[in-house]
Amino acid sequence: MKIETLLPLGKVDPGLRAPDQPLDLRKIADDARLVESLGYDGLMTEETKDDPFVVMALAAQATTTLGIGTAVAISFPRSPTSMALSAWTIQKLSRGRFTLGLGPQVRAHIERRYGMQSHPAGPWMREYVQAVRAVWDCWQNGTPLNVKGEYYNMDLMVPLFNPGPLENPNIPVHIAAVNHVMCQVAGEVADGIRPHPVCTPSYIEKVMLPAVREGARKAGRSLENFSVSMKPLVAAAPSEEELQPKIRDARARIAFYASTPAYVAAFEHLGLQDLTAEAKLLSRAQRWEDLPGLISDEVLDQFAVIGTYDQVGKKLVERFGKVVTNSEFSIPVRNEGERASLAQLVKDIRGDSEASARATILGAAESNT
Repeated sequence: MKIETLLPLGKVDPGLRAPDQPLDLRKIADDARLVESLGYDGLMTEETKDDPFVVMALAAQATTTLGIGTAVAISFPRSPTSMALSAWTIQKLSRGRFTLGLGPQVRAHIERRYGMQSHPAGPWMREYVQAVRAVWDCWQNGTPLNVKGEYYNMDLMVPLFNPGPLENPNIPVHIAAVNHVMCQVAGEVADGIRPHPVCTPSYIEKVMLPAVREGARKAGRSLENFSVSMKPLVAAAPSEEELQPKIRDARARIAFYASTPAYVAAFEHLGLQDLTAEAKLLSRAQRWEDLPGLISDEVLDQFAVIGTYDQVGKKLVERFGKVVTNSEFSIPVRNEGERASLAQLVKDIRGDSEASARATILGAAESNT
């Protein structure tokens, strides 16, 4: 299993709790070199409070072997050509180490934060990725740009705005996904999916991956190198005593996600529709402090990987090794002891073979039954 991380090291899920050390853009280069030295496969960035392509440019310039990527950049507010150019530039700077992770965002954000007209996310994303790839094909191979679709019509690329071919032109595209339609779209046009942290191994295996295979069959594509890149819900600490606040945070995160309509399917898969209904009511009433009380120990264990630093790496592998090719995880590094702990965790996680996950993605187990 490959291992990736966000910055700052030890960061929890975006928007739910501020990290102990906020992201310092002036330290990106040093932090990226540290991540590379620890043996990580990839350094990712999300689009929340900073431009992800600026962060990736700083990381790319400071490293030589570390994979870099967006997890994720919000697609629709940028035109396909603008997105294609940002990715092309980072791919050029990193000499072929970049992965473009795209996320759709929900209707309220598209309309009220970005000031755009919203469309059904699945068909929109399908055409968006196809348009980005068409621009890349134009730049790399001289193929005339000719995108004619429901959302985009593009047929102009003059030499002044054509950056020309790259030595490493194949940029993997990953799509953030939860529900069936977006998973199918990923199977049709993408190189990987990034399940939301609330997606359990069972949900990934029994709901998401069958939809991915359906999309791949529809498009006549192979999933041989398809990736499943996951940021699991984790509660980890050096000791059992220090673990307790992390567990409380995990309960709060699970409850928040349970109240969010976009993630209901992952809870319903486990028969937790009553939980989501109650969480939604508390959320509407803005009773935020009451939400964590909805999460029993049983529900907590279904969604979160919990353990001390000497346990959590092996627990992540046991939980996700069958369905995930890339796991996103880190702990804070404030001293040499924590650096040694993280280096060991990276080693524990990377030591797991991808063979089982690859078989699950391809549906090998189903085909043998």
